[in-house]
Amino acid sequence: MDWPGRRTAGKSLRLALPAAVLALAGCEGRQSALDAAGVSAQEILVTTWILFIGGAVIFVVVMALALYAAFVRPERFPGRRAWVIGGGILFPVVTLTALQLHEFALARRLATLAPEPAFVVEVTGLMWWWDVRYHVPGQEPLRAANEIVLPAGRPVELRVASADVIHSFWVPSLAGKIDMIPGHVNRLPLVAQRPGLYRGQCAEYCGAQHALMAFDVRVLPADEFDAWMAAQRRPVPEPPTPELVRGRDAFFALGCQSCHAVRGTEAAGLVGPDLSRIGARASLAAGTLPTRVETIAAWIAGAQHIKPENRMPSFDVTDGETLHAMAAWLESLK
Repeated sequence: MDWPGRRTAGKSLRLALPAAVLALAGCEGRQSALDAAGVSAQEILVTTWILFIGGAVIFVVVMALALYAAFVRPERFPGRRAWVIGGGILFPVVTLTALQLHEFALARRLATLAPEPAFVVEVTGLMWWWDVRYHVPGQEPLRAANEIVLPAGRPVELRVASADVIHSFWVPSLAGKIDMIPGHVNRLPLVAQRPGLYRGQCAEYCGAQHALMAFDVRVLPADEFDAWMAAQRRPVPEPPTPELVRGRDAFFALGCQSCHAVRGTEAAGLVGPDLSRIGARASLAAGTLPTRVETIAAWIAGAQHIKPENRMPSFDVTDGETLHAMAAWLESLK
């Protein structure tokens, strides 16, 4: 059996799959512990270099001693007892103790990085997406999904948890990784220093689509962040064209509001991601696809084909024009 909606869905899927490869390659943002753009990441990078350089020096010394022992007669090896005591006992004890003290000091500095955060970002990991809520003092909480926007230079606190299995929150350019455990909230103080787009990833295997559970962190200059936050609280505008009106109406006709929320409309679902500003996000479906009209259409029609076993069913019974109109309306929400 065939119908226009299925043909359009198949075409959209073919267009989306190459884009998915690009998204999985990390093209949407930097993801490297060597590209430190936050205070925590810089502290961790310094420790990394200390361990790397120290380990390299120790390796060279040990290999030199091994070669010396292999090619020199034992009776010509001077001070064997001193080498055993100094190199085998004293050196490891002193070195490991110094590294342990450094690690304790680093952990303390990172834990107290933001004693008075400007605001709190609550991040909940689900299979396989991220629910984000901004808690700014004196304002109503603001909900988003699969993207976190932060102000450069301001201390914030991330409070992370899981709604199902153990996940792990990691943005290597900004901070170290931290576990997201069901029923438990972990804190991650963070100060982002350099504006830009950074990619994060779930770093704990959490199921079949673990690899397709990424997110973006967008760091803005402080004044731009304030403007962004004010804009996010406004209701979405009325669609300006007949096609976008058709797309909005199709969104409600298909019952999408049962799972998703769109500020300023009757859609107030909590089961799925908030779609209020989905068109402004760099990626779709937790880093699976770049956000474009065709990829949104492909996701609506074939969510289970693109990301099997996720919680969204495939809506592949919509005619092509309606599917495109709905995708265009969602992409216009910026």
